[in-house]
Amino acid sequence: MDESASGLCRDCLTEFADAPAGSCPRCGSARLVRHPELVGLALAHIDCDAFYATIEKRDNPALADKPVIVGGGRRGVATTCCYIARRYGVRSAMPMFKALELCPQAVVIPPDMAKYAGVSEQVQAIFLDSTPLVEPVSLDEAYLDLSGTEALHRRSPAATLAHIARRVEQELAITVSIGLSFNKLLAKLASEMDKPRGFGVIGRAEAEAFLAARPVRILPGVGRVFAQTLEAGGLGTIAAVQQASPAELARRYGAHGAHLAEVARGIDPRAVEPEREAKSISAETTFEKDLRDFAALRAELWPLCEKVSRRLKNAALAGRTVVLKLKTGDFKLLTRRRQVETPTQLADEIFRVAAPLLEREARGAVRFRLIGVGATDLEKATPHAAPNLFDAAPGKRAALERAMDSVRDKFGDEAIGLGRGLPPRQKPKGRRVNT
Repeated sequence: MDESASGLCRDCLTEFADAPAGSCPRCGSARLVRHPELVGLALAHIDCDAFYATIEKRDNPALADKPVIVGGGRRGVATTCCYIARRYGVRSAMPMFKALELCPQAVVIPPDMAKYAGVSEQVQAIFLDSTPLVEPVSLDEAYLDLSGTEALHRRSPAATLAHIARRVEQELAITVSIGLSFNKLLAKLASEMDKPRGFGVIGRAEAEAFLAARPVRILPGVGRVFAQTLEAGGLGTIAAVQQASPAELARRYGAHGAHLAEVARGIDPRAVEPEREAKSISAETTFEKDLRDFAALRAELWPLCEKVSRRLKNAALAGRTVVLKLKTGDFKLLTRRRQVETPTQLADEIFRVAAPLLEREARGAVRFRLIGVGATDLEKATPHAAPNLFDAAPGKRAALERAMDSVRDKFGDEAIGLGRGLPPRQKPKGRRVNT
């Protein structure tokens, strides 16, 4: 590591142009990331730590200090396990009888895929608040490309990633490990460097040396059989592959050999590819108890409008149609929509359109278990797309929201908000600012 290196405190999110070794000079945290290429890297892999097992421990605090295995019966396999169980040698995909031989005191929990999928959606929503370029790989991992987000978030991609990790911990009570690099291959490897709650960084200058010390089987496209073939041919390490000529590798192994020559040197041109182009952007919440009071439902609507607005802004999109979604206590789904004259990405405008739609539905005896709001008929946002043409002061609402977004980016989502975001009859508390 160079003596001079950029740094980031993962706890207070302070960035340092020349970070000292050791603890954060500002808050004293030992979780200081230091790397000479830190501010120039923008492609990340985020992996939830022991995802299923961590969710089970979160939902049952009595399991906190116990080894937990999520999986089937003795004839099944361990789908995943917590880090305590891993100390005994238990690993994912291990036959359950073998896992229990290694750790007979483990608590075995059948997988609840519906629950895990629900948490996965919450995690992905946090990712999408920071960048539209999110490529889910599975329920518990995704690639993110944060190129060009510095101006929007007023911090480096590395600091945005630390902010994401903090939000996941605070809002969902699970943890993630982050890998930051310049391509998918190295970002994935970096995320495995320091689990759990890790933040690994691999820069361009060190990529080949980092790979050289590792076995060839870690490379993408090298399965068990191909790894055995390479090992038999004297290419069991990436260093050996790096020393072989690309032409020789192509001659011996065809297209696999040509690919191997590139990835062994840290070359990976794959882009982060979102699952599909967004046709709509929305947010919703399910209540712990069904609601029918309009004031209570209206208070739930506003923070959803803010979430949709932030996602639209992050994706540089504006919507021409606002959609309100309601689900009754007996699971009947209602959707109401209204077009706006000018495509918008403003939370205030989305709320002004959605609230009257809600009022018309919430005047009877019907109870609702879910509310959602979204924007559809999306198009690229223009600098003047957000203001309402009928606003007495065009642009003022957009400027206010930009100022509030800036405060939240710096101090967190709870740092500032509008009075309509408070529950009915509740007064402001703590350091929340109401405008």
